[in-house]
Amino acid sequence: MLSYFLLLWLCLLSSAWLGCGPDSSSSASVEQRNTRSSPSVDTAFYFSLNELLGKFDPAVHPDFARIPAPYATRPDLYLRRKAVEALVRMAKAAQAEGINLRVLSATRSFSHQKDIWERKWYERANSMPDLVLRARSILEYSAMPGTSRHHWGTDVDLNSLRHEDFEAGGPHEKVYKWLCQHAHQFGFCQTYTPLGQNRAFGYREEKWHWSYLPLASPMLEQYVAHVTDSLLTGFAGAQTATSLKIIQHYVLGIDVNCRRRE
Repeated sequence: MLSYFLLLWLCLLSSAWLGCGPDSSSSASVEQRNTRSSPSVDTAFYFSLNELLGKFDPAVHPDFARIPAPYATRPDLYLRRKAVEALVRMAKAAQAEGINLRVLSATRSFSHQKDIWERKWYERANSMPDLVLRARSILEYSAMPGTSRHHWGTDVDLNSLRHEDFEAGGPHEKVYKWLCQHAHQFGFCQTYTPLGQNRAFGYREEKWHWSYLPLASPMLEQYVAHVTDSLLTGFAGAQTATSLKIIQHYVLGIDVNCRRRE
């Protein structure tokens, strides 16, 4: 018994240095607790809850870089540095074969996604009074704020947002064929392929949306480990997230080939 109390006294005395006291983690922020790596997550990568939810400014984030002008349609497009490097390598390889890749959209913040979402939300208010049906209609092509892969700085929209432009006879038919054949060599994957055998749930097909898997895959792992539907708040229609199983059906609603790392 004496040795027990002696051990307890030593632990309390040393808690200031070793953190072994019962309240040693109580001063950690909610974000720190929510982003602590789980055993299933690769600890070589670490992303904060704000990064996963898009609540930061890529223009001032040290891990982000601007996409060079030849490959971007406007100057305010950013990705994580490694994603930019891979994108440039891919664009140069495509250019050598007469294919021009141009980024239309890259990193989008929570507030940017909120603007897109709420514009559509209020535009459809009169024609779709049912909140769940309205949210589901927007989710055909637009993500809820806090759930978009564009928050992560790993995903880009290329050349056009019109499917017909990538199909036979379209101006970007050769672009899409080249990407399907070569994008994986640079770590990129088309996340939103047609719904079917490789993708049971989620958004409609997006031939323009490509994701840099070496970073996006660990971010997805950490996202599903630390974010829940109930954490998605701060925008109109957020109350529908749980009933629609947003994370299960949309965040995880990607092509099975895009879940692995290249």
